[in-house]
Amino acid sequence: MKNNIWLDGLRSVARVGETAVIAAKAGIKYATEKPSNAKLMRETFESLGSTYIKLGQFIASTPSLFPREYVEEFQGCLDQTPSLPFSYVQGVLASEFAGRNLDEIFASIDEKPLASASIAQVHAARLVTGEDVVIKVQKPGVETILYTDLNVLHWATKVLEKAVPKVKFASLADIVDEIKTRMVREVDFIEEAQNLDDFVNYLNVTQNSRATAPKGLSSIFYPPCTDYAALVWCAFD
Repeated sequence: MKNNIWLDGLRSVARVGETAVIAAKAGIKYATEKPSNAKLMRETFESLGSTYIKLGQFIASTPSLFPREYVEEFQGCLDQTPSLPFSYVQGVLASEFAGRNLDEIFASIDEKPLASASIAQVHAARLVTGEDVVIKVQKPGVETILYTDLNVLHWATKVLEKAVPKVKFASLADIVDEIKTRMVREVDFIEEAQNLDDFVNYLNVTQNSRATAPKGLSSIFYPPCTDYAALVWCAFD
């Protein structure tokens, strides 16, 4: 536990340093190339990774809060990031299903991901029972990065509101807090699996045949997943 705390602390410090370097590079680019503020902000957000990409998507989907120039520019803020090596995915699954050989669970796992986003990566797979499934694996250190980035942003917005009282009406700190709540929940795969199960149960109880949802499979594995780093659910037909 202490090792994890120290490791998370070191990651947080490293992340703050990385953010400062990227921000400095953005400042130099603005001084030398004079790009539009919106374009520079989008490019900087994409360089900063998962948290800021999500913030960019929030800007793109909230035209009532942000200037049109920024909303249009952030439409191009893609949530498609470099994929993790398959060896990492195998390592996470081996850890999640500790004590069991993966060959006892999966007949095959596609090495090429279906998608690789800022928070997780998705692979198609097939169980030994013949059932087609999808595996969602969380990227390393993403929770620490989210907490660090959003805490820094919260502090920065508080400072900005005190330094420039005119922006206080926008409630930037409150917006960051709301985004933090939503984004942190995205990395909780246990909650995601429970939400899937609850929705499937609701569809069954209401006999709703017009909607469908993937069925989480963590409950059928013994032992179940040990934490929230991977999620397995049925693929749609």
